[in-house]
Amino acid sequence: MGHRTPLYDAHLAAGGKMVDFGGWDMPINYGSQIEEHHQVRRCAGMFDVSHMTVVDVAGAGAREYLRHLLANDVDRIEQGRALYSGMLNPHGGVVDDLIVYRRDNDYRLVVNCGTREKDLAWMEKQAAGFDVAISEQPALAMIAIQGPKALQLAKPLLPAADTLLALKPFHFVESGDWLLARTGYTGEDGAEIILPGDQAVALWEKLRAAGIAVCGLGARDTLRLEAGMNLYGNDMDESVTPLEAGMGWTLVFNDRDFIGRAALEAQQIKGHQVLVGLVMEEKGVLRAHQKVFTANGEGEITSGTFSPTLGLSVALARLPAGSRGDAEVEIRNKRLPVKIVRPPFVRNGKQVFKIL
Repeated sequence: MGHRTPLYDAHLAAGGKMVDFGGWDMPINYGSQIEEHHQVRRCAGMFDVSHMTVVDVAGAGAREYLRHLLANDVDRIEQGRALYSGMLNPHGGVVDDLIVYRRDNDYRLVVNCGTREKDLAWMEKQAAGFDVAISEQPALAMIAIQGPKALQLAKPLLPAADTLLALKPFHFVESGDWLLARTGYTGEDGAEIILPGDQAVALWEKLRAAGIAVCGLGARDTLRLEAGMNLYGNDMDESVTPLEAGMGWTLVFNDRDFIGRAALEAQQIKGHQVLVGLVMEEKGVLRAHQKVFTANGEGEITSGTFSPTLGLSVALARLPAGSRGDAEVEIRNKRLPVKIVRPPFVRNGKQVFKIL
């Protein structure tokens, strides 16, 4: 038996098919993964993401500590805003990717569940010499509501709803013990709500009654891949740098000496593979670890799936720099043609990819 979120019984009652995910018992779907996917793209869906690890970083040295720990710079955001960043090792590899929220008196980080123990140990190790307190918040739950109608359907049920709806992406508002952020992992409008675990079931049931569909991790994965968003362990890990994972935009080379900086600067000079998108119109499904053949050399798919929105197969792949146009993917000892594109594939329900 794995860890369980406060919504575990609610998942069973709704017919959730439970699977192990990073040591947690989580719903993969509630009957039809494709229907759940379409609900988010066309109307509204919600996900239990309480398995994510919430960590608060406080103290007089919190700012300096995070500027050293993270490849992105927390000085880029003021109170009420969020930042996406990689947390790197000295070789530039991604220990984890995370979101950091800048609050009034501290910072809140949300990291992946499968890397929880590694992340906490790394953060504590790097805190040496800084006046900082690192505290996990296991009593909190997290619900993501996503889709073009999600916020309007949820508005009567949320505190500070008018403020939330007026916010731009990657901004947030707090109301008591609740943190409501305009963030998400689907490429659709919506919010992620961090709240006390003992209040999660009541909100979940009210959202469901309001017409927001319950969705599992299966739809969450196809949605995030259509949106061109990385999955830790697939598209990057400790052996892969942000430059190789399409995360170069998160790197800030300013006056800081953040962990991994020297290795990244050396890699910029030496050169590296890049993460791009693939689109295949032939029959078949693109999957992780399939080989890709380009005019510039070989590469590999990191994440692949059939796109319910586009009706064709899409993937993220790490290829030699400069790879463009046509390529081939090896599937069951056959090479099938694909197009190299710039992700994302879908945003706000519409095709947006560009052929490179």
